[in-house]
Amino acid sequence: MTLPSITVIIATYNKIDWLEKVLYGYSVQTYKNFDIIIADDGSTNETKVLIDKFKANYPVNITHAWHEDKGYRRQKILNEAIVMAKNDYILFTDGDCIPREDFVETHARFAEKGYFLSGGYCKLNMDLSETISKEDITSQNCFNVKWLKSKGQLGRKNTLKLSVKDGLASFLDVVTPTGATFNNCNSSVWKQDLIAINGYDERMQYGGPDRELGERLVNFGMKTKQIRYKAIVLHLDHARGYKTQESLDRNLAIRAKVKKENLKWTEFGIKKT
Repeated sequence: MTLPSITVIIATYNKIDWLEKVLYGYSVQTYKNFDIIIADDGSTNETKVLIDKFKANYPVNITHAWHEDKGYRRQKILNEAIVMAKNDYILFTDGDCIPREDFVETHARFAEKGYFLSGGYCKLNMDLSETISKEDITSQNCFNVKWLKSKGQLGRKNTLKLSVKDGLASFLDVVTPTGATFNNCNSSVWKQDLIAINGYDERMQYGGPDRELGERLVNFGMKTKQIRYKAIVLHLDHARGYKTQESLDRNLAIRAKVKKENLKWTEFGIKKT
């Protein structure tokens, strides 16, 4: 079985300390047949300086996709990154999610035509997020339960996700009551299927735009595959100043219309009418 070439799209905005840790994570991946597009929703020049530093000596190609900061336009820069992607398979994640060394390989192994994959994350508190160093990432200590507990608190669910492997991880992916939804921090899909539904709905701000995209993929005929116990990232803590009730309500209304009318295409995506 030939595994796909992958483009990893990392969304970011003005958080260079977290993005730096994430890029260290992608520098030690077991699977090498991938490149990276950093979808930057208008960060300051500090982010460009950081990316350029990594690009000078990095094991895979990094492209910096940036547009001017005109407020929250994350879905627009993600759509631009989708169009830019050179590979047939796209893995979405965030600039605050450190990938385990087998992360890209896991998505490659389970990629299948007609499916999108839904991975998991372990949400860390701020103390643990700040504690993790470059060496902790490159050595993979930060994915070791014993090491994490020696540095701070780690909840039961996160302990389980980080502890299980192989058959037990596959069993838990089958029996988990959590649905296999499309999540920006850890999901992958074929580029042609994203183009077929016109990508992300750019009207949507914080609060489920990735879920809405996944719902249209399902309406389009795609099936879902759960890999939340196999494909793991550490989600670093941060504030969410862009979260508003207005955006949440608007997004819920859009999703309700998608569900009610079985919509597959958005008029507010990659191609504008």
